Amino acid sequence: MSATLRTSADEQRTESRPPLLTIGLLSATALAYEILLMRLFSIVQWHHFAYMIISLALLGYGASGTFLAFAQSRLLRNYPLALFVNLTLFALAAMPGFLLAQQLPFNPEQLLWDLRQPLTLMLVYMLLMLPFFFAANAIALTLARYRHAIPHVYGFDLVGAGLGALAIVALLFVLFPLAALTAISVLGLVCIAVAAWELQTPKRRKIAFACALMTVPIIWQGTTSQLEVSAYKDLSQTLRVAGTRIIAERSSPLGLLQVVESPQVPLRHAPGMSVTAKREPPAQLGIFSDAGGMSTIVQDTGEPQALSYLDQLTSALPYHLAEPRRVLILGAGGGMDVLQAHRAGAQLIDAVELNPQLVALVRNDYAEFAGGIYNHPGIRAHVAEARGYVLDRDDRYDLIQLALLDSFSASATGLYALSESYLYTTEALQAFTDRLSDNGYLAITRWIKLPPRDTLKILATAIAALEAAGVEAPEKRLALIRGWQTSTLLIKNGDIAASEVKALQVFCKTRAFDVAWYPGIKSGELNRYNILKAPWYHEAAKALLGPEHEAFVERYKFDIAPASDDRPYFFNFFKWSTLPEIWRLRGQGGIPLIEAGYLVLIATLAQALLASALLIVLPLFAIKRAAQPGEAYISRVRVLAYFAAIGLGFLFLEIAFIQKFMLFLHHPLYAAAVVLAGFLVFAGLGSQRAQRYTQHERYQRGVRFAVAGIVAIGGVYLLLLDPLFALFMSWPTAAKVALSVLLIAPLAFCMGMPFPLALSSLGEHAASLIPWAWGVNGCASVLSAVLATLLAVHFGFTVVVLLALLLYLFVVMVFPAPIGSVART
Repeated sequence: MSATLRTSADEQRTESRPPLLTIGLLSATALAYEILLMRLFSIVQWHHFAYMIISLALLGYGASGTFLAFAQSRLLRNYPLALFVNLTLFALAAMPGFLLAQQLPFNPEQLLWDLRQPLTLMLVYMLLMLPFFFAANAIALTLARYRHAIPHVYGFDLVGAGLGALAIVALLFVLFPLAALTAISVLGLVCIAVAAWELQTPKRRKIAFACALMTVPIIWQGTTSQLEVSAYKDLSQTLRVAGTRIIAERSSPLGLLQVVESPQVPLRHAPGMSVTAKREPPAQLGIFSDAGGMSTIVQDTGEPQALSYLDQLTSALPYHLAEPRRVLILGAGGGMDVLQAHRAGAQLIDAVELNPQLVALVRNDYAEFAGGIYNHPGIRAHVAEARGYVLDRDDRYDLIQLALLDSFSASATGLYALSESYLYTTEALQAFTDRLSDNGYLAITRWIKLPPRDTLKILATAIAALEAAGVEAPEKRLALIRGWQTSTLLIKNGDIAASEVKALQVFCKTRAFDVAWYPGIKSGELNRYNILKAPWYHEAAKALLGPEHEAFVERYKFDIAPASDDRPYFFNFFKWSTLPEIWRLRGQGGIPLIEAGYLVLIATLAQALLASALLIVLPLFAIKRAAQPGEAYISRVRVLAYFAAIGLGFLFLEIAFIQKFMLFLHHPLYAAAVVLAGFLVFAGLGSQRAQRYTQHERYQRGVRFAVAGIVAIGGVYLLLLDPLFALFMSWPTAAKVALSVLLIAPLAFCMGMPFPLALSSLGEHAASLIPWAWGVNGCASVLSAVLATLLAVHFGFTVVVLLALLLYLFVVMVFPAPIGSVART
């Protein structure tokens, strides 16, 4: 392109206004689509596979950079047409992409040994990548077309994305996931009409009419399609039973609830019920969340003996050691633990459940079936996050029950390995024990796994919590029993008395449960009923309570180190040192021992790195792109380093602070929505501010200012955020949300500046590198989500934040300034 043509083009661009509303709406729709895909794949597959699939699909943003590196000049010559084509393809690909992807015969359980599964997975990636590819093309072309207004365009991109995050959360409260997918596809068509209006296209009315016509097949497709749930999920397995059917459905951002009845072959959900039980459970309704993790509504006809099975569970132990009058149930679900406490004679029961729709099902829709359990005068049902409920109140309880709500099948195969849980951390157990009355109990029931994992990790965490609270002899406050399927750990607010030991022995003997630990336990009492090769649980308890406990944890074949708020991955037990041994046993039933969630994370990282190299890095390096006439030469190494560091650093901070604010807001949905939207919206405002630096070509000065703010604010937050949260923990939720937004604003504002400033510098000095920078940043953003989780699993979120701050310092040193000319600073 000659200098004369370039000047003419610049003048024309200065006179035109970028389609800012189009970009904002497109970004909102694309991010809403991304979040919705996570929900959809969490239903039809599992959470960690949804994470993997969507992470790789987002490489569409990176792939668009590769595509535009070859096609930019041709597309920019007819920018309006290129924009309309990409917007149209985005809208038309969104719904078919998911519907086709869920029809492919992908079975993640066979991913490690069936060679067809990786190929099928690649097809899933391609189908889901297309909508993001087209959306990224539209945004990147607009950035390149309006180089003089890059901060404005990028600002609308971020603000739109932030509003999209809030919008999809709100939408999922009123629409089922497939209906929300239909709405997003229609919004994609609205983007086309808005673009025609903003660009003053002569045929804009005809375009709007065509968009209205295209909504008809999209709505038809959405109303005639259904979710194809994996045949291996709990719901699918249950529906194989003759006569079983779904009788009610409720949906929200917290999950898709489906109520199941089985009149021919009655449901009998009684985790770990004693083999000596003489009466089976009464009729039950199953409640499945996202097609897994079944809870039950138990029929209560008023007949006392009908519920006698509840006394045959390991979780009934505390009711035989004392007579707790005030009981707190955390994770009440369908109410089985509430019934257990009520039957045992508790006078006041507080039942805490996160999902309001589940509470409504028990309290209203099936109140008669459940015997009005949530309407009983001595029972109070609370819709709240469990840990937040405890911290927000000063009530004391004789017993706090941490209910067993996760699925046994998913837990046994490591499908929760990447799920953060702030209920099973050292700090959480401290908070729970602080709310116990004198001699009160905290009871935690977990699934039995062999070799032992869950039970040992919660025991190690409990010991760490007691030691952190200053208890000198934790062994005197702990009791552990196990049945054939579940274990129950008791933590007492005081030493366990001899009378309680006697009651425990009687309880276990009459129900054929094994004792694993209590003060003064004798070797002759071990491994009597549910016989193992050795009394592994007792041996582990003894080691964890002994002076060499750290060495035991270190050499144990699974990760049973105490979980903490900084490393809240209680369900991750993976150790690299054990993998070769387990892999050798894969043909002998060893596959369930592999923590699938963690290996999926590693596989996602490997695939993302490979895809990045093939789609982004290698093709762009292969293009021998010397500086074009009229362009300055800028080191491609610096461009790569700068935009990769920005992509990594931004997401590192965003992900880490979502976790930190989750503890403050006590609600995963509120935290994710507030933090994600807050970061994006205020980063968008920061990008708008960056326009002032571009007007005087003081790009590097703007970057130095922004990075100084990021490092200073981030460092202060790292030191003071936790004490600040503790100070305002008792505030109402609305006030805490407002405070969270105020805390996020200055950090996010600064984080929104480095990317548009460097991209504007490229637009001024070497516009041909804009697609590459866009692609590199998109690739790094994908990698950052995977890397942040991996780092947090091993080192904690504090390390993630520190690395992010170092990355921002690094970008100051590698700013891609022109070589051979004096850049203004």
